[in-house]
Formats: sequence, structure tokens, C-alpha cells
Amino acid sequence: MPYWRLSSFYFFYFASLGVLVPYWPIYLNHQQFNALEIAQLAALVLATKIIAPNIWGFVGDHTGKRLLLVRSAALLSLVFFSLVFFVESFWGLALVMGLFSFFWNAALPQFEVITLNFLGRAAAQNYTLVRLWGSVGFIVAVSSLGVLLEWISPVWIPVAVVLLFLGISVSSFCVPPVSVITPVQMEDSFLRILLQPRVMVFFLACILLQMSHGPYYVFYSLYMAQQDYPKSLIGALWSLGVMAEIIMFIFLGGIVRRFGLSVVFITSIAMAVLRWLLIAYFAPFWTMQVLAQLLHAATFGSYHAVAIQIIHGYFPGKFQGRGQALYSSMSFGLGGAMGSLFSGYLWVQQGPQILFLAAAGIAALALALSISLVFLSSLQVEKP
Repeated sequence: MPYWRLSSFYFFYFASLGVLVPYWPIYLNHQQFNALEIAQLAALVLATKIIAPNIWGFVGDHTGKRLLLVRSAALLSLVFFSLVFFVESFWGLALVMGLFSFFWNAALPQFEVITLNFLGRAAAQNYTLVRLWGSVGFIVAVSSLGVLLEWISPVWIPVAVVLLFLGISVSSFCVPPVSVITPVQMEDSFLRILLQPRVMVFFLACILLQMSHGPYYVFYSLYMAQQDYPKSLIGALWSLGVMAEIIMFIFLGGIVRRFGLSVVFITSIAMAVLRWLLIAYFAPFWTMQVLAQLLHAATFGSYHAVAIQIIHGYFPGKFQGRGQALYSSMSFGLGGAMGSLFSGYLWVQQGPQILFLAAAGIAALALALSISLVFLSSLQVEKP
């Protein structure tokens, strides 16, 4: 297994996320966009995730050339994002963000399939040991840029993104092809798998959980800035959350073997409810924000790693690409876009506390659905 070559892709991909998620709203605010426009631009990036991964997943499953698709997506996302230096209007920036994100959002689901195929039967134990380097990249980007922004203007944020997109492209060309062994008998169709009750309930829970993350991804940095947190401390809080995620990745294999995928999945969503309540009620208290960020180990770390493995089990063989693409598009795409949009309106009309209380309520609905996966035996997700 080309461990370091796979890991380098995750490193640069999530390092770019470590710039875009915490600091892109700050850049847009510096460019005089208002809160609603910032939320709409963030939602646009997520909306492309609804469409793009499914298109590329369909092509990947039918051609088998996933690595070529990943490399093409990486290069095109770099080219289109570079146009951000030449636009200033809302609609011009919306066009650029829509174009680059169409390709950027398509790369990761196909690369997840490549990684899982390299890992084979050891995926449940070793996937997180590869994926944790994405978290390392996120920490390096978010912490270093947070310190730099104390000294430099936010206009340098797009430059950092371009450099990291270049790293994604280079690392994608370092990964070798992988052979995929497809089961001989494939009686199920993709639609038949998707329409299984347990699969639909699982996807709905994922959509709601990612919807609850909308306020966090769009407005957490601005909310902390309103509470007079310095940019370096805001970056440190983001880094802390991802450090907790890395530690979770290291130990998650043993945790899953002991408790099973379903228990870890439910617990992760329950921690999201607590996390949003801590942010809503205790924003001025940095100790409570530390605790809230430590819960990122569950609300993203264990949740996402377990969800990837559940999808890999639901959609075998020739359906792997579309399965991972659908998970990405439905949860991070549809759920994330809806979360970004409602967060923009609530931020303007009700304020940040009501916004994060609403996030906690949505996460509670996701929790109820995830519990149904266990109590209804026909929907239960078994241990790997």
C-alpha cells in the first residue's frame, strides 16, 4: 500500500479545507460582502457537492478510471479557483466558486474508493491511520494561517488556497493505480440498495447532522471574533478540534471492534447536540469552547470514519464510487448547503445564540433517526 502517497493527498486536500472553512468568511467579510451573501456563497460551494460527486461517481464506476478523474478534478479546481483574483462582484465570485467547487468536491469521494481498495479487508482498522494525515494538514493550515493573519491582510487567503490546490494536484499524480476486485454475482441494482429502509434512514440522519454543522462552518469564526477572541486563538480552537479528531482516528479501530459501527455512529451524533449547546450558551467562556472543540473528535472524526465504512458495506463492488459520491453529496452537499442557507437567515434575524440552538435541535432529530437504526432490527448496522 502506498501509505505516504495516499496520505499526502489527504494532507493537502484537508489543508485547503483548513483555509476555506475558517478563513474564507473572513476574506469575504474583508471584501465587504454581508452576512447573507457570505452564507449564500458558502452554500453554493456545498450545493455543487450535491451534483458533482454523483456525476463523477457514475463515470468512475462505469469506466474504472477513478485516478484519472481525481487528477483531472484536482487540476481543474486549481485552474478555476485562480480566477478569484480577477473578480470582485458577488455574481462573478459566485461563478468562480461554482466552477472550482464542481471539480474540487468531486475528487475526494473517488479518492476514498481508491484508498479503501488499497486497504482491502483491513479498511476498518487502517483507514483512519491514512485519513488522519488529512487532519494534520487541516491543523497545519488553520493554525499557521491564523498566526499569519495577525500580521498580514486577509487578501492573502486566496493565495494560500492556490498553493494548497497545487499540492493536491501534485500528490494525485504520485498515487499509483489500484486494481478493484468486483464480486462475480451482483444481483442488486444501485437503486434497489438505495431504497432499502436502513439505507434511506441512514442517509437522512447524515443529512440532518451535516445541516446542523452549517452554522459552525460558516459563522463560528465570526461569532468568536464578535466575542473579542483574537484570530490566533480562533485558529487555535479550530486546530484543537482537529487534534482531537486525530487522536480519535488513532484509537477508533479498537473502539469500533469493541462497540460496533452503530454504537459509535449514535454516540458521535449525540455529542453534536452537546457541542452546539455549548457554543450557544457559553461563547464568552474559552474553557467551554475548548470542550466544544474537543467534541469535534466525535462530531466529525468518528462519525465520518464510521459513515465511510458503513457506505462501503452498503454499496459493494461496482457501486462503490456512486455510494461514496451519494454519501458526500447528500450529507456534506445537501445537508451542508441547507445548513449554510438557514444559518445566514438566522444569523441576521435572530442572532448567533438562536442559530446554534437551532443547530442543536436539528442534531437531535439526527440522533433520533440514528437510534432507530438499532431498535429496528431490520435496520441495524452490524459490527464490521
